[in-house]
Amino acid sequence: MREQPASHLGKTTLYTAAERARRDATKWTLVQGILAPLQFAVFLVSVALVWRYLAVGEGYAAATVSVVIKTGVLYLIMVTGAIWEKVVFGQYLFAPAFFWEDVFSFGVIALHTLYIYGLFATGWSAETLMWIAVAAYVAYAINAAQFVWKLRRARLDAQVSV
Repeated sequence: MREQPASHLGKTTLYTAAERARRDATKWTLVQGILAPLQFAVFLVSVALVWRYLAVGEGYAAATVSVVIKTGVLYLIMVTGAIWEKVVFGQYLFAPAFFWEDVFSFGVIALHTLYIYGLFATGWSAETLMWIAVAAYVAYAINAAQFVWKLRRARLDAQVSV
């Protein structure tokens, strides 16, 4: 049975004391801490390349490679994130503290995977593929904001518990 998070002024903290200890002790926290900014940097480069292609019609190959790389990094961070969740919360996905972030992540993965499917298994136009990438990137940006909010919340919780 999961220990209930502490409550301060009617607000529930993100982690129990045991979960916080596991989070701080696991190497997977460092892995996530490295992969998240790496993924964001790849995202920014790819956004620029996709936008260039859509705006001026040049650089399709570079934009395509960037979306494939972004998708690979996304898959990597999702697998390692699931391992992190298992270590910290005792389940691979949908831990209560990150339930909605995980739900939305599946939408992000679906859109990125649709791009990969379209690229390798269909005759979809370059423009169609790039607009799928745009949709995937909008979803990713929302999902990244969810996780940044949780990171901020965890830091605020740590200040309260001191």
